[in-house]
Amino acid sequence: MDAKKQIAFPAIPIVTQQAAPESSCSGAEPFVLMVLGDSMLPEFEQGDVVVIEPEGLAGDGAFVLAFHNDEWIFRQLVRNNECWLLRPLNPSYAELPIADLTPVRGVIIQKSKPGRRRAMKRYVE
Repeated sequence: MDAKKQIAFPAIPIVTQQAAPESSCSGAEPFVLMVLGDSMLPEFEQGDVVVIEPEGLAGDGAFVLAFHNDEWIFRQLVRNNECWLLRPLNPSYAELPIADLTPVRGVIIQKSKPGRRRAMKRYVE
């Protein structure tokens, strides 16, 4: 019998915003990230690929990428009276209150499963 083949994924360097060169892409260009963890289950599973629009309209109910407490997080933005919440879909995680939309750095506009063209869902038109 043949042994299972190990799939080697290429290393992708992570560069902080401060370390990014001036010639890097514009902050206004959409980019993609892979979902890690289970905080956004059941809508977003680990391994899903999401497209983020940095200048997208962040409103009540939008799925957003935010920089909160020195950490990048993916949550649903929810209006709560006079403040906003970054709400995980998985109830095992806590909601995070934010005073304004400053931590929001982009809006998720689409998700897909790697290798499956038909498993795509859009969140904006």
